[in-house]
Amino acid sequence: MSDFDPQHYLRERYKGEHARSALMSAYYAVKPLMPRRIQLALRRAYAHRQARVEFPRWPIEPILVEHREAQLRASLAASGADAVPFVSYWPEGHRFAAILTHDVEGPVGVRNVRRVLELERRHGFVSSWNFVAEWYPIEGGLFDHIRANGGEIGLHAIKHDCKLFESRASFEADLPKIHRYLAEWGAVGFRSPATHRNAEWMPELGCLYDTSFPDSDPFEPMGGGCCSILPFFLDDLVELPITLVQDHTLFEILRSETIEPWTSKADWIIENHGLVNVIIHPDYLDTPRRLRMYEELLEYLAAQRGCWHALPRDVASWWRTRAGLRCVSEGGGARVEGAGAERASVAWAREVDGRIRLEIEPAGAAAKAA
Repeated sequence: MSDFDPQHYLRERYKGEHARSALMSAYYAVKPLMPRRIQLALRRAYAHRQARVEFPRWPIEPILVEHREAQLRASLAASGADAVPFVSYWPEGHRFAAILTHDVEGPVGVRNVRRVLELERRHGFVSSWNFVAEWYPIEGGLFDHIRANGGEIGLHAIKHDCKLFESRASFEADLPKIHRYLAEWGAVGFRSPATHRNAEWMPELGCLYDTSFPDSDPFEPMGGGCCSILPFFLDDLVELPITLVQDHTLFEILRSETIEPWTSKADWIIENHGLVNVIIHPDYLDTPRRLRMYEELLEYLAAQRGCWHALPRDVASWWRTRAGLRCVSEGGGARVEGAGAERASVAWAREVDGRIRLEIEPAGAAAKAA
């Protein structure tokens, strides 16, 4: 276990220099010249091959969950105790976290924002909305409306042409505008178009968090993933991994008639105390059936015990807070120390039937501020 380096997976170093196959590169080179129906037909045909990728496995790649369990099992063995304490992953005693994120890709999506917001509010949810700065007109007052409904605004790059990470020169050319729009919009989050990404450059975005890395996704232009269902740091940038299949993939590529691909993956994430993070494009919620499928996901999440439903900025802020906390054992118990400890919980890890199980104390129990 000492040779295991999570950064090898979190930063996708396992992919090497050639992250995309020649076939996929050829497809995306000619894509702009193809009718939409031909694009979708080719992607559907290729999806069967993509879904069989050996690593990271799809829809679930457990390597970092298994590594986390191995570390806790080693701590148990070293302590000789029945259980070992640590700072629980989520605040206020929650078992897992869930965020709803929307990427607005064009005028159709802009027009659909209010309808999707109303649906979410009806079920008690809030969400983040990522807009492309210079790609389409943004309705005046729309940001204020989203914020008035409890949401947040994020930046979805300057243009949706997927050139941001094409070269170092193109990245540096866009950085001043990225910084300016983040400041003007009061945004602290970023998502790259088509989830293009570069782990070494992204800390330069100058925001609190990014959410462009899937945990495992073979269907996007950049296949692969960070293999994590928990947030992690890219230097001081918090990365919030995308952990459910994207709506476009579900609707158009897999052509699923149910939300089972969402709920079965979410069940595993919840079991392992992770982050449920789904991308929903208002551009694609263009039929009553698709709106109903999204509503079914909201109903599923609302029914789960111990869910911390939060905005991405709140999850990222908590992850920074958690990084400064420590768990101290004393007198057969444990407490959390550090700034923000009153929100934290102690999680006790113990082995049950060969698996590591967590018992999470109420928030603030035996907590002490630094």
